[in-house]
Formats: sequence, C-alpha cells, structure tokens
Amino acid sequence: MDVIIVGAGIGGLTLALMLQRKGISTRVYESASEIRPIGVGISVLPHASRELCELGLKDALAEVAITAQESCFFNRFGQFVYKEPVGTYAGYEWPQFQIHRGDLQQILYKAYIAEAGADRVITGRRCLRVDQGNGKATATFAIGGPDGPTEIVEGSAIIGCDGIHSVIRKQLHPNDGGPIYSGVNMWRGVTRWKPYLTGASYVRAGWLTHGKMVIYPIRNNIDAEGNQLINWVAEVETPKHDRQDWNKQGRTEDFISYFEDWHFDFLDVPAMIRAADSILEYPMVDKDPLDRWSFGRLTLLGDAAHPMYPRGSNGAGQAILDARALADAIAGHDDIETALKIYEDQRLGATANVVRTNRTTPPDAILREVYLRSGDKPFDRIEDVIDPAELAAITNSYKKVAGYDKQTLAGKKVA
Repeated sequence: MDVIIVGAGIGGLTLALMLQRKGISTRVYESASEIRPIGVGISVLPHASRELCELGLKDALAEVAITAQESCFFNRFGQFVYKEPVGTYAGYEWPQFQIHRGDLQQILYKAYIAEAGADRVITGRRCLRVDQGNGKATATFAIGGPDGPTEIVEGSAIIGCDGIHSVIRKQLHPNDGGPIYSGVNMWRGVTRWKPYLTGASYVRAGWLTHGKMVIYPIRNNIDAEGNQLINWVAEVETPKHDRQDWNKQGRTEDFISYFEDWHFDFLDVPAMIRAADSILEYPMVDKDPLDRWSFGRLTLLGDAAHPMYPRGSNGAGQAILDARALADAIAGHDDIETALKIYEDQRLGATANVVRTNRTTPPDAILREVYLRSGDKPFDRIEDVIDPAELAAITNSYKKVAGYDKQTLAGKKVA
C-alpha cells in the first residue's frame, strides 16, 4: 500500500507520520517550494495533544511551545469575567500547548523525514486533479510555475489535505461554493512582549460588535530580557472582506481604533498591537458541512474536509483527530475503499457538529452573553450580570462537542 498525501500542513504531516509508524508507505506532495515555518499561533488542545504525545513528540513540543495554564475571559474594559485551568493544570494527562504553527509543522516534518526519508516529501507540486481506476488512484501535479511541466503519480489512495481552497474537494464536489463569510474580519500578529498574568494564560476579551481580542504566548524567553512571543487576533464585525489569504499583509490603522482604550491592568493592548513584528489580515470563514468525503480511493482531511471558524481553538486539533482515525482505518483494513469509508463514518458527523457549534456557541459565547446582559457597560461584580455556573456550562458543553471533555478522552484508546 502506498498512500499519496496532498498537502504538508499539520493534518497531512500528522497523517504521514502516523501511517509511517504503522508500516504504511506514504508520499507527501506540497505546493510550496520548501517546508518553512509560516503562519502564527495555534492551540493544541488535550485531545490533539494526546495524539502528538503518543507519537513521542511531547518533549519536542514542550521545548518550543508554551504549556498553557489557564483560559481567561475579560470584557473590553479589562474586567474579569471567567477563567478555568486547562490541560494538565485542569487534571488532564496531556498538556494544552500554545505554539507557533511553523514550530509545530517543523516538529512533524522532522519527525516524519527522520523515519521515512527526506525524499518522501516532494515540494513544488501543485495538485491539478485526481483520478482513480484499475485498482489505483492518480494525482496530476504542476511542477514549479503555471507554465511548468506536469507529473502524474500513482498510489493506493489519495488524501486531500490541501486546505480550505482544496482542489480535490472542488473536484469531488463541483457544486461546492466558496468560503462563507461570518461577518467578522480578523487581523493577526505576533509581538515580542513581556509575560502577562501567569505567563501561560490564554485570554479572550471584548466582543465582536466593538472589537474582540484573543491573546496568548507561543514562545518563551525569546531574548535576554525574558520576553515572550505573544500571538494575538483582533476580530471585528464588518461587511468588508477579501478572499482568505494567509499571507495578506494587514494595516494597524484599519482596526486599532477599536482597541485604542484597552489599557488593562495586566496588558496595554494597543501598545502590544503597534509593536507587532508583522500583521496579517483575513476574513473569518468556514464552509457548510459536506454529505461525504470519501469517493472510492479518494478522501479529504482537515480544512479540506471541514473548514471551521477559529472560535474554538480547535481547527488543527480536528485535523489531528482526522489523521488518527484515518491511519487506524487504513492500517486495520486490507481494502482501502472500505477503510476510507470507515474513516468518513467516524469523523464526518463529529466534525460537522464542531463546524456548526463554532458558528453559534463556541467558548467565546461567554463574552457574547456578558456583552448582551451588561449592555456593554462596566459592572461591579460578574455575579450581578450572569451566574458563573452558566459560563462554565458554555465551555463544558463545547468540550463535549469537540471531543476533549475528560469523560470522552478517558473512554478512548490510543492505537
């Protein structure tokens, strides 16, 4: 069996490493000319952290990531709303890591090529189409630029891990529309800044109507002064947006006015924004869940299968769970088409629930409730606005939907 993986992102490389560990040959094809660290911060929640730790990556992750201690919520006046411990600090066996996407990708890439060989990741290959027949699946790639030659490769199956603008998804679902805009635009950046709160706190503050921030550290001790690399996301309701592009440069002047007076006791938000190394801008988008991913020897994984709003810190995590389910299915069945269908049956409905919940009641719905019930005004006590037990119920409900509540994880066996 030889599995072709299209896309060397988090999901594609995790799948490749998992299959390699099971003795299944893989080849990973990536459109970029080289595997280099790009992007900004992501969260690795306990369900995904468990899978990566089982792959032996815990020490490598802990070395470069922040092991998160708590998740905190504040209103736009810097008033405390709610907090809870996370990861091992909440009694899980596995940490919650806050990490630069590029660092996680490099860890997965190095682990994979150390076992499979560097020649198993082929860069500069842009997928044009996939086909199947005569007991095989084939992928046609453009080499280099648009005027370059093409190459056809053959394998037992092809897994589309090629992101929200997936060519393979579009071929399998030709009537599938483009990304659906949420009405929220995002500006993301990283800033070299002194630690705040515990030094390992994940912060959400404000609300989308007047500006919301997500802030968390992703690297420790980056200089002699003990500063951290702080990842932040500014989210604002706006009718204007452009096509999702992870590399579009953002401008501070387009959004700083929403946060100009955010001088919290623990963090000067506008100063942090202005000190960013760089800023990226893109809309918050997702797509409606599909009715199927698998077609014979072809299937989808991660954002190609179920792009979701980044409101539950859970996109990469769901891709990692996809990889586990698919690797187990392929290793457990001689018939590849049966394996891909079993994988789809296990993950299609689960991820559709996460997509829909991210639209309505992700963890940051806590801030929506406080915004509405307080009239967007300062309060004396959060208990005068909303019962903290109600806030806890919101986040606990999301954990169950996403699959990282303690009861769900305790009942799962790692293959």
